[in-house]
Amino acid sequence: MPVARKRHTKARRDRARVFYKLKPKNLVECTNCKTQIEAHVVCSNCGQYKGKEVIDTTKKLTRKAKKK
Repeated sequence: MPVARKRHTKARRDRARVFYKLKPKNLVECTNCKTQIEAHVVCSNCGQYKGKEVIDTTKKLTRKAKKK
């Protein structure tokens, strides 16, 4: 026959849940446009990564202009 589990106290339960909290994102300043971005990610504002243009952001502007 199975053995019934013992009930844990609230303190013991909450002590285990301390490690489930979310950590804030590590934001750094873009070297080109000075906006806050995540580390090791292409800047969504200017499209540069490590001083080199990776994404052409002018294409987005021309598409929006064509729609209007």
